[in-house]
Amino acid sequence: MKTTLLAFVGAAAIAVPAYAHHSFAASYFEEQRVTVEGSLVEFDFRNPHAFVRIAVVDADGATTEYSGEWAAAARLQSQGVQKDTLKPGDHLVMTGAPARVAEQHRLHLKTLQRPADGWVWGGGGLPGPPRRR
Repeated sequence: MKTTLLAFVGAAAIAVPAYAHHSFAASYFEEQRVTVEGSLVEFDFRNPHAFVRIAVVDADGATTEYSGEWAAAARLQSQGVQKDTLKPGDHLVMTGAPARVAEQHRLHLKTLQRPADGWVWGGGGLPGPPRRR
């Protein structure tokens, strides 16, 4: 009985994280790219995914907040991104796969740039560590 219970608990422990992870293709058009730029409102450095929120001002002066879904904080740290890498007010250029629901103004981040100092994350296939241009 104990062996059966341990096997069940072990299988459940493995299955729950696998079930919790989702496909980005379910939420985003992964084959498309959109680029937006604006000022950083918030950098939410957390797991399971970090988020970058920027205020984008259009030609008419209207502001729309866009949210970029990024990688996990642990993965970003291994690539040199820290919780203080981005600061409110930073001017950023985000490129990513747009959300399947356009009104959500969300992107699955593929590249992130801070033109003021040449800081760049991603690009060239898989996202990689930040670099200077």
